[in-house]
Amino acid sequence: MRDDKKSLRQQQIETAAYEVLEAKGYAGTSMLGIAKQARASNETLYNWYGDKQGLFQALVTRNAEEVKSHLETELESNRDALSILGTLGPKLLKLLTGDRAVALNRAAAADSSGELGKTLSKAGREAVFPLLEQVLLRARSEGQLAFDTPAEAVGLYLDLLIGDQQIRRVIGRLPAPTAEFCDMRAQRAVTHLRQLLKS
Repeated sequence: MRDDKKSLRQQQIETAAYEVLEAKGYAGTSMLGIAKQARASNETLYNWYGDKQGLFQALVTRNAEEVKSHLETELESNRDALSILGTLGPKLLKLLTGDRAVALNRAAAADSSGELGKTLSKAGREAVFPLLEQVLLRARSEGQLAFDTPAEAVGLYLDLLIGDQQIRRVIGRLPAPTAEFCDMRAQRAVTHLRQLLKS
């Protein structure tokens, strides 16, 4: 199968996985159910993803891909760290409060095995957090911020950016944020971070 055709087929399978996940929850989602929804063979799913956990890891990884690649590209540039956070913030907030992230988080909360939660953490937070630490270490070396440990500084930034937005989305108390809201919230987070961690 050509790469472009395979990529399109994977997108169709992953869309079907979200549909089954929302309808049946993580425990009720099976590779066979996803294959039927995607009109694909069960064998194809197992060949491409290994198992259900592998498929959901692919979903989480793809969901976080834009943020991760944005950070990697920005870290290779000479842009100052707070400017990087300014452009990253809207993407990160959209990622964490978007419909797909909400579906994955709801499913993880309902998964008594903890399997999906581990996958979410590994392919999402654990992949992005070290890159955020690098950005904040750059901010410290540039004299923009002062802090002792990068992990605490990242935690503060995420608190300022996300607050309770993600949990309120997951429990159905907030609509999906607009682009304007994400931009405003991101700039506010950088402003407060600068005030709280003055060099």
